[in-house]
Amino acid sequence: MSEEPRLSARETRGKPGVRRYAMVIDLRRCIGCDACMVACKAEYDVPLGVFRTWVPYRVVGKYPTVKKQFLPRLCNHCDDPPCVRACPVGATYKVEDGGFVLQRYDRCIGCKACMASCPYNARFMLPEHRTRSSITGVVDKCTFCHHRVVQGLVPACVQTCIGRARVFGDLNDPGSEVSRLVARHATQVLRPEQGTRPHVFYIGADRSQTEYGRAVYDAREALDDERAVFNRNQTI
Repeated sequence: MSEEPRLSARETRGKPGVRRYAMVIDLRRCIGCDACMVACKAEYDVPLGVFRTWVPYRVVGKYPTVKKQFLPRLCNHCDDPPCVRACPVGATYKVEDGGFVLQRYDRCIGCKACMASCPYNARFMLPEHRTRSSITGVVDKCTFCHHRVVQGLVPACVQTCIGRARVFGDLNDPGSEVSRLVARHATQVLRPEQGTRPHVFYIGADRSQTEYGRAVYDAREALDDERAVFNRNQTI
């Protein structure tokens, strides 16, 4: 990977000499254990009430034949990311070699334009006060664990997935596992009608069941409790 990240507004999938990282999530393997969420929280000290990755679910079927349907969510690291276009100060940018959509925290002014433009509800505001980090009061999101990938490691959520539901790699490498999975299986992406060209691919997703967002099935009181904790962190 190049030492100086170059910005890119062009599609990098299939471009010779350029990496295009992607994630495949096999829903047939996901058991909803939330190990990915815990690993992500530990890797980044993500505050209570917000998530870089999360696993909403629906209960489908008719009693007594019912099951939980999980849909792990995260930033889709789009090839045409609307968040990059929406940011007025260039705090959100896309790296050409790898396709990562990243944040410059020192530039972010907390206007939330990127949050409003994201069709995947993948961004959130960090609280003004944090005990273990100086990064506060700015927008944050999943980075595909860029700091791990440049060292030859996979993202924390992929590393900890006990069912190997998450697979990460270079989509431009025909020998990579993600490339083979996308080639061999019928895969789905979220909200393709938005034209963002997302690079999180799902195996086994029901298109009619995928349009739901963060913690939408949590009980209202649970959501209220999480919001109270988040607001308290803002004022401590």
